[in-house]
Amino acid sequence: MARKTSRKWAFKLGMRAGTLGWRGSAKAIQHLKSAGTEIRAVNRADPEAAAEGVVALAERIWPAFAHIDTSSGALGTAVNRTLEGLLPVLIDAPADEVTRVKWLERLRTAIQNDGVDYLAPLSDRFGEIAVFPALMNEHADRDLALIEAAWSDHARFSHVPTATLTLSCLLEAGRYHELLALLAVKKTRLWFDEKFAAEALLRQGQEDVALARAAQLLDNDPQGWGRHDIALFCEAILRRQARKDEAYRRFGLPNAAGATWLAMWRDLVKRYPECDGRAILEDLIALHGRKGKWFAAAKTAGYLDIALVCARDSEAAPATLIRAARDFEARDPAFAVQVALQAIMHLLAGRGYDTSPADLDEAVEHLMEACARLGKTAWAIDELRRMMTERDGQDDPMIRRLRVRLAMIDAGKGSE
Repeated sequence: MARKTSRKWAFKLGMRAGTLGWRGSAKAIQHLKSAGTEIRAVNRADPEAAAEGVVALAERIWPAFAHIDTSSGALGTAVNRTLEGLLPVLIDAPADEVTRVKWLERLRTAIQNDGVDYLAPLSDRFGEIAVFPALMNEHADRDLALIEAAWSDHARFSHVPTATLTLSCLLEAGRYHELLALLAVKKTRLWFDEKFAAEALLRQGQEDVALARAAQLLDNDPQGWGRHDIALFCEAILRRQARKDEAYRRFGLPNAAGATWLAMWRDLVKRYPECDGRAILEDLIALHGRKGKWFAAAKTAGYLDIALVCARDSEAAPATLIRAARDFEARDPAFAVQVALQAIMHLLAGRGYDTSPADLDEAVEHLMEACARLGKTAWAIDELRRMMTERDGQDDPMIRRLRVRLAMIDAGKGSE
């Protein structure tokens, strides 16, 4: 029988050891995208070859990226996203046990040599990658005594690179008692280990015990690592038990995730489609406070009345309000008028970051344009004069600029 010809992978050229330097993050991310695209393309015709490609990629990640600055987190996120996306290719490949043996050995070596835990997604699901029970048990047993000895020594910390893959194999092999016993000797409780214990309890039908164990991590360290993942795990149990409101109030709302206020709202709306989006936004504002920071979220979500309440708060950014006034002066001039006025008030009060009289000019321009559409130009001028009167005697760049703008308007040059 003819031997299979080894596939030549194009991605290997960009994944050579030591070729990327300190500032190579952008290139590394591009290499990862290319590798993922290539492997997925091959998977359509030859799933086993594609899985071999995933193993080859995993072997090259640390040697290729070892000298790159990872402080921004962008590269780590890209590696994680790439491996998570390729895991089904590796797990579902129609490979025999002999082939799996070779893949697992290569992955195990790569995990042991990984300097920053890039391969954590593979460690987390090593038992699933093993597929065959005999292989799960073999890899579960290999370092079991070593891990137990290291974790039992509470006087000093010893890192065992294969600990996570061992837990994964114990879980997938159904050796729940041993898994829980192993974690019981560990001094610290962190989600990247505890998730295996929680899942083991779930698989034994002990939902409430699993929930309590996971929830305790949030109670003990509410700002700790894995908080969002823990909340998702707990939510899933409560939702499965038809306790949706408790899931939302206890775990969903306090643990909404996102880099922006809008992203936090979207996260909850996605996870709780049965809940009213407006109510979710109001709950988030009530929980976190800082109404001004929620202006953009309320505006983008379409709750303009809430956005106006947020615009009045002292933490509302004048620049954000000015942009909103510009964007809405044609499609909703009444909203634009109120937002522009709030921007002017904040600028006159000295609020905002790195503001200048040019910002006041822009806010006044959008105010006058929106009011012209509503036939309220005279009202707008009266409002600006009222603001000047309230600050009679004050002299700073913003007030001087407003005085100039009013003079220009009175002279019929307000559009200049």
